[in-house]
Amino acid sequence: KRFVAIWFRFLLTDWFIIRRPELGKLPFVLASPDHGRMVVTAANTLAENLGVIKGMVVADARAFIPGLEVIDYPPGQSEKLLKRIADWSTCFSPVVAIDLSDGLIVDVTGCAHLWGGESAYLTEIHKRFASRGYQVRAGMADTIGAAWAVSRFGKELLVEAGSSTEALLSLPPAALRLEPEVLERLFKLGLREIKDFLRMPRSSLRRRFGQGLLERLDQAMGYEAEFIESVTPIEPYQERLPCLEPIVSATGIEIAINHLLEALCARLKKEGKGLRVARLKCFRVDGEIIGIGISTNRPSSSMKHLSRLFETKISTIEPALGIELFLLEAQKVEEQDAVQERIWDSSCGLDHPDLSELLDRLSGKIGASAIRRYLPDEHYWPERSIKKANSLDEISSTAWKLDRPRPLQLFPEPQPVEVTAPIPDYPPMLFRYKGRVHKIIKADGPERIEQEWWIQEGQHRDYYAVEDEEGQRYWLFRSGHYTGETKYQWFLHGFFA
Repeated sequence: KRFVAIWFRFLLTDWFIIRRPELGKLPFVLASPDHGRMVVTAANTLAENLGVIKGMVVADARAFIPGLEVIDYPPGQSEKLLKRIADWSTCFSPVVAIDLSDGLIVDVTGCAHLWGGESAYLTEIHKRFASRGYQVRAGMADTIGAAWAVSRFGKELLVEAGSSTEALLSLPPAALRLEPEVLERLFKLGLREIKDFLRMPRSSLRRRFGQGLLERLDQAMGYEAEFIESVTPIEPYQERLPCLEPIVSATGIEIAINHLLEALCARLKKEGKGLRVARLKCFRVDGEIIGIGISTNRPSSSMKHLSRLFETKISTIEPALGIELFLLEAQKVEEQDAVQERIWDSSCGLDHPDLSELLDRLSGKIGASAIRRYLPDEHYWPERSIKKANSLDEISSTAWKLDRPRPLQLFPEPQPVEVTAPIPDYPPMLFRYKGRVHKIIKADGPERIEQEWWIQEGQHRDYYAVEDEEGQRYWLFRSGHYTGETKYQWFLHGFFA
């Protein structure tokens, strides 16, 4: 295991300077109220060099620097800022955790070779953060505790593998992330460096300073495991592609996607799986993260098909100054069964992979919500007699009713229409729909459909399939019995082909 601890000594003041570059030439502090007075919570480099420190009263700080700029401290901003920085920092490693209130912990096991070794890796981290305006110190070691210690207190930031204990010996006790009261007791006893108490009996250290000191010692030296929680959950199926030079063209993006898909699909095929949902993240040079996603109706490990789905969305990726890292995640993966080929029947059913891939491409262009599959449902009422299928593989529990004509397009809710006074139990001669009069020349019916009393109460419906003078066919119904009144409640419920 190898870890990097990144320390943002001037996190918030650097952030203010990035937003307001003129502050870079002025000493300034961030302050918040405390018991009726303003107290310094952060100071920039210029202010610290002139003697202003965290915890100082603002009035005292102004005695040191008469022209000191004072800015209200934004509560909660450190955590929000670290979260955004941690998201971007996944370009260095997939496992990045926040170390409140001014750092990150990165699990870099197996990552350094991508940058030409550990020394070059640390140099690149410092370089990239400096280019974005942040002053950082990044230390690397075998343990989280040792990396944290050298990033804050060490002269050498790179601790060779197996040398964590030696690197800690000359550091102050504060490098162990101890509580203030424990540090104060160590200082009073003259224990100014870790080596001063490292060889003392553990029982004495526990009795004098508590179990916390021993735990921090063991964690720093690797005797006790320490775990971090990544800000971005690691997908089991994930491929990364760092770029030597920033990618700015659509062709370059397409080549990168195909490279990632080739590796991912090879792994999926080997394990007999296919992806259902995938997302591509593009990490730009300016720190922005651009993402596009695809989904499939059936598990797929076909590189050609998945590449087509991504191809339709490449135009939505804005590379700006360039993309330095591509990250492809298969967010939903399912078992993929081999499709059995038919020897005698060449018909294309719902289980044919070509149909599934066609629907995937259409979904990518017009949206998945525009494509629907319906199954019959156990209801008499027409608008309740169908249900939306969850997938192409869903099997219906009932058969379609084919003994009666049904319209190709059915309204979710029947539309009221105006009709002429009809003969009882006959369709009307005319009906008006959306301001247009339709003359009926043919009709078939009535078909009576009773109300489903176990769902709701109401009248039955008498349906007619009618055709107007232009050859258009409609599905009309009268609600309830014919009563001889001057007005009857008629509705249009659908259109036939």
